[in-house]
Amino acid sequence: MPPTTPSRLNPNSELGPALQALILRAEQALDHRLPPADQSPADLHRAMRYAVLGGGKRLRPLLVYATAQALGEDGPQLDAAACAVELIHAYSLVHDDLPAMDDDALRRGRPTCHVVFGEAMAILAGDALQALAFEILAEDTTRQTDPATGMAMLRTLGRACGAEGMAGGQALDLAAVGQPLTLAQLEHMHACKTGALIRASVRLGALAAGGDADVLQALDDYANAVGLAFQVRDDILDVEGESIVIGKTAGKDAAAGKPTFPSIIGLDASRARLAELTNAALAAISPLGERGALLRELAHYAAQRAS
Repeated sequence: MPPTTPSRLNPNSELGPALQALILRAEQALDHRLPPADQSPADLHRAMRYAVLGGGKRLRPLLVYATAQALGEDGPQLDAAACAVELIHAYSLVHDDLPAMDDDALRRGRPTCHVVFGEAMAILAGDALQALAFEILAEDTTRQTDPATGMAMLRTLGRACGAEGMAGGQALDLAAVGQPLTLAQLEHMHACKTGALIRASVRLGALAAGGDADVLQALDDYANAVGLAFQVRDDILDVEGESIVIGKTAGKDAAAGKPTFPSIIGLDASRARLAELTNAALAAISPLGERGALLRELAHYAAQRAS
């Protein structure tokens, strides 16, 4: 069995029972859609399952479910979208941790995928997870939604992964090491690297629920704020957190010379920016009223989480 760190705190313990139930739903859907560990090529499938099922906040699937439920939809097509965004997230973490990227040995309180399975197998696992995400979304959208909506969902996920999204953000991140960035440049980088998939998660939920243009814009404003708030909190935790709690190497960004919110504007201003972003997220979904309760909880969680 791969090594684990059993003393790590549960990253989802801060969430209420409704979101806990949705985490379980996402976990079951992921387990069902991932290849069995003993199916050939077994090494690849074990690496894929290790990367996906080894814990995690499941924020992105939660955003899919919470958004759609706020708009009155809770059908089975949400499971496909929830799995797709989490598989993309898992692939990005596997690749981000590689020696050529962030070169990290700890993720979710456990050794990173390439440490356990080797660098080549980790690269292949990430590639396979990305492909599987689109396969799952394409199969389900053609069956559960109209073709135009299905294509919009695929386009949303593709844009979040590519040069305008995570890949572009990672390229900016690599180029920024040791460089002085302005706050605007830093926020743009993270809007791509972290925020793009969070925005896609919210939009996928809204598309699956048939949200109109005004609703989509309000939810996009919410997602923009939550995505950036999530990263600001991440940067604060890198300074103040402990590795055993946050599940990855604390202080690594500063040691690597990466620009962060605290390094550019300081901790106090970072906390102020975090509060500002949280308020913006909450304001964006205020027209939803009680229907937006889970989205409000997730906005607070993104800004206040301990790991």
